[in-house]
This record gives sequence, structure tokens and C-alpha cells, in this order.
Amino acid sequence: MNRGPAAWAAMVAAMYAAALGASPVAAASRAADKALESRLRAHIAILASDDFEGREPGTDGEAKTLRYLGRQWYEIGLVSGTNDPAHEWFAPVTLVAREPAASSALFRRGERVVGVPGHEVLVLTSGKRSLVRNAPLLFVGKGDAGALSRNDLAGRIAVMLDGTASAEGGVEADGERQNALLAAGASGVLTILDGPRSLDQVAVRRKRSGYALADDTIGGDLEAFITRAGMETLLKGGAHSLAELERSALRPGFVHQALGLSASLEATTRETTIRTHNLIGKLPGRNPDQGAVLLVAHWDHFGRCAEPPAEDQICNGAIDNASGVAALTEIARRLARGPRLDRDVYFLATTAEELGLLGAHAFAENPPLPLTQIVAAFNIDSIALAPRGTPLGIVGRGMTGLDKSIEQVARREQRRILPGNGANEYVRRQDGWALLQHDVPAVMVTGTYGDIARVRAFFDTQYHRPSDDMSLITDLGGAAQDVDFHVALARWFADTRAFPKPEH
Repeated sequence: MNRGPAAWAAMVAAMYAAALGASPVAAASRAADKALESRLRAHIAILASDDFEGREPGTDGEAKTLRYLGRQWYEIGLVSGTNDPAHEWFAPVTLVAREPAASSALFRRGERVVGVPGHEVLVLTSGKRSLVRNAPLLFVGKGDAGALSRNDLAGRIAVMLDGTASAEGGVEADGERQNALLAAGASGVLTILDGPRSLDQVAVRRKRSGYALADDTIGGDLEAFITRAGMETLLKGGAHSLAELERSALRPGFVHQALGLSASLEATTRETTIRTHNLIGKLPGRNPDQGAVLLVAHWDHFGRCAEPPAEDQICNGAIDNASGVAALTEIARRLARGPRLDRDVYFLATTAEELGLLGAHAFAENPPLPLTQIVAAFNIDSIALAPRGTPLGIVGRGMTGLDKSIEQVARREQRRILPGNGANEYVRRQDGWALLQHDVPAVMVTGTYGDIARVRAFFDTQYHRPSDDMSLITDLGGAAQDVDFHVALARWFADTRAFPKPEH
């Protein structure tokens, strides 16, 4: 009988579902798996307990976290996935942290020094020491680097407003504008704190100004911040007032303006080495030469993140991301109990995600297998937010060749996918982004990002705060569904019939 492509694909999908003992009817009628929810809750309660001290890399909290996860994975039946006899299970990652040490700023109008009190200005660098001498100040309004040429910025300090963009895009957006100006050729960036942020808030947030892998060079860029009062003092007696500059920045056709001022800025840092680890396990497949599937969740959080007299000083990270590594562990359990798969499945618990996706970058730069062998990677982060029945959101949709197969698995499991690419606004904030930068096809598929309003509410309230603790773990129905779906994803992408190895 001559079958068309569509009929043949349908037959293969039906045979595949039957081989796994699953069917759309069974998936639709599946009752809430209370036993799975109970196991997830138990993992999260341990990992997010005060005894684990917030799981900060390089601390006793890390040691407790990795011992717990490593023991769970070993008992489930995984084997070491480092493929390195010298470092079984735990792949070393060495970080360098630099925190602000000294800061100085000297302003001049011509040959005359313009005095600005030291408590009104803060200069920071992510390098060991950075210095700019007598560089002219160029007002660039909201800081749109795209409107400026390298000739406009070369040798100058770009002066930008903070307030308008802070209200629109948050602190992360401000950092992107500063980085874009530095990349475009500015010698430094001076941000006027004319909005809701204070200099004290910037100083607290930038207590540690830069983290990097020890093998990387940390940039020596200069970023300075000045209060509104400090900027008004600096402009006094010149051709511009701060109010006039703010108004000009809002006008259509805004053109950057020289301020008739120069500055010498200097910042130094203290360096600390942090020795931490990724945890890598593996479920061996029958045909590892056909590639591998990678499942990822970061284990780290911020440790002690508040000072006395605060009653709660530990950022426990129950949702972010004890829930993710709990799910990763239960996915491993279910896959290990099932039939042996064609491809290897790797399980990666990364360190230092909160410090800039550094554990994921370390994995990609020193992988246990060639990155071209990874046919699909799925990141799992903060999944304990959405209740059962929430549609799936895909972070990274349209950025890999995985979407059609994910949609096939969703149809078979009777899971609805949120239409559109709205979840991609978060793509840079998770480990999948680091993998994508190394050409690994990586996405995040979860009910959490099927309800963007719920995600935003979490980010605005408990995210990266001591309040992200077990009190938030009220409904794990959606997390249990995410576990089920990732088991189905892993089985699909580990099956060489369902997902042939792509050509590279």
C-alpha cells in the first residue's frame, strides 16, 4: 500500500505511543498524581530549608545540596555523566567574583574643579582597576546607543537618564543600555539617578559587581552613578540645567549634547575565587552514537541575602529553583524505571545560574560529550507556580528546530501550548540561553510560562527575596504535569525513529 507522508507520520506516532504504553485517552483521563506531588514537595522542603542556607555556590549549602542530589540520582540508577574518571558526578567550576573596593570621581569645567560630594557619586568596574582621565561628558538622553556612532562616543563619557527607562524596563533594561553604550565605544557611562532608584540601592545591588568563569577575562568597563542633587550641582553655572536636559531627551529628534564638562573616574575591586560544581548524571541509551538528550535545572540560589535586623535573612529559593531540581530528579526516576531508550539522556544541575548562567556556560565550554551530539536540551526553572491544567509556554520558541516535535508530543499528551512567542521575553534569563549561545538547541517548556501574568506577579513580589520559601508551595499539580510532560519529551527525542538525528 502506498502511504502519503502524513499517513506515515500518523502511523509512526501511533506505534510510538503504543510502544510506550501511553495513549491520548489515558493522558486525558490521568488523575492527579498525588504521590508525585508528595515527592516533589519533600525534595523542595529539604533543598529550600534553612539548613541548606540558600544554596549559595562555594558554601556549606552547596555541599549539602550536591550530596543530597547526588545520592538521589545514584539511588535512582543514574551513572556519572561527567565522562571524567577524575571528577565523577561533580564537574568543577571555578568562578572569580570582584566586589567594589574604591571609587573616585573628579569633575572639571575647563580648568576649574567642580566639587560634587563623594556620597553623591559612585563609580564601579567589573575589572580589577579601571581609570578614565579628563574625558568629556556627552549627554545621550535615554541612552539609545543605536542613535550614536563610534566617533560620537569615542573618548567620551556617555551621560544618560535613569528614570524613564527604569519605569519602562526595570534595572535589567538599564544595564543593557549601559552595556550597549560601552560596546559602542564610550569610555564610561554616567547614569543620572533621576528616577526611583537611589545611590544606596545601586550600591547594595552591585555589592559584587562582576562574576565570571576563572578562564574568562572580566571586562574593565567603567559605570558611574550620580544622584539628582549631585548632577544639579555639577551643571550649576553651565549652559544646561537638569530639567532642560530631561525635557530635551523626551523631544522627537533628540540630539546628543556636549555638557562642557570633563571627568576623571576610577574604580577598583577586590577579587575572590569561588570553587563550585555542576552535577552531571546520565541514563545510558542503546545507541549513544545517535546523540543525546539533555535535561537541565540550576541548583543554586543567593544564600544569606539580608542583614540583621531582618528577621528572615536567607533566600531559600523554593520556587527558584528547588522546584526545578526536584522535577529533574523525578523525571530521572520515571525514565530510569521505563524501557531503555535509544539515546543517552544527560541530567545537568548547574551552579551559578543566578550569577550569570555561568554553570551552563562552563558545561558548554568543557562538555562531557561533543555539543553537536545534543539533539535537544530542556531547561527546567521555577515550575512550582502554575496549577494543573495551565497551558504550556515555550521559552525559546522559534529559535530551534524542536518546535514541531514539541507540538506533536503536546497533542499526544493532550496539553495545549500557549500561542505566540510572548514567553520569549524571558529567554535571556535562564540557562537555555547560555546553551543557545553555544548552538545547542535548548528550550524551556512549562506551565509556568503558560501564564505570563502569574510569572510577572512572582517576579514583582517574591522573586529573589527571602519570601520565596515553602509558604509559596501550595499547589504542585502543574509541576507534576511538567514532570510528566518532560518524561514524554525525553522519550520522544531519545527515540531515533520519532526524532532522527539532525544533520549538522
